[in-house]
Amino acid sequence: MHGKKIIIFTGPSLSHLEASAILEADYRPPVRRGDIQEAMKENPDIIGIIDGVFHQSPAVGHREIIDALRKGVKVVGGASMGALRASELSELGMVGVGRIFTSYLEGEIESDDDVAVAFNPENLEPLSDSLVSIEFNLKRALRRGVIGDPDFRELMDTARKIFYPLRNYRRILHEARIPDDVKESLLLFLESEGRDLKREDALEVIHHIRKLAYGSESKD
Repeated sequence: MHGKKIIIFTGPSLSHLEASAILEADYRPPVRRGDIQEAMKENPDIIGIIDGVFHQSPAVGHREIIDALRKGVKVVGGASMGALRASELSELGMVGVGRIFTSYLEGEIESDDDVAVAFNPENLEPLSDSLVSIEFNLKRALRRGVIGDPDFRELMDTARKIFYPLRNYRRILHEARIPDDVKESLLLFLESEGRDLKREDALEVIHHIRKLAYGSESKD
């Protein structure tokens, strides 16, 4: 199975360098409308969709993914655009992986705004924080007693009001009306224990595709 042609679209959620250390594949920038059609010209066996553009240009179309599935290509998605499209197309055969995919599938989150981030077009690194990770970390802080219920609601209201390219923890903490000592405690918690859900799910996508391609074999 070592001759599998694998194309994976990723960017801010997981760097090409980190992903390629786990799985050798053709790594490409966040997917746009038409990219799957172009990829199909190379007869891939597996297509992975992690990141995709949302607002800068037309998003990847459902039809091009469906066409790939109908032609026997395994399409796996998770973490960001991949999670959203997988939740919409799971009944047609697209495979979804990870916590964010499950949240979309179960209707816990519905908007692309929940996973959208701004990224540097040169190196594809994220420039903002995703709402889905922000909410996850704030809920953990709430359970730990770092923040209280009113603080949690204020922080989430503040986060939702900030346009996604500008959304990050420091801006949220600056704008939220919560006590300064709570802000300091939360910042310490986020710096020491904050988790990036999109990155975690992206890693799960890469491992899932690796297993699909190689079974129990190692990469080497």
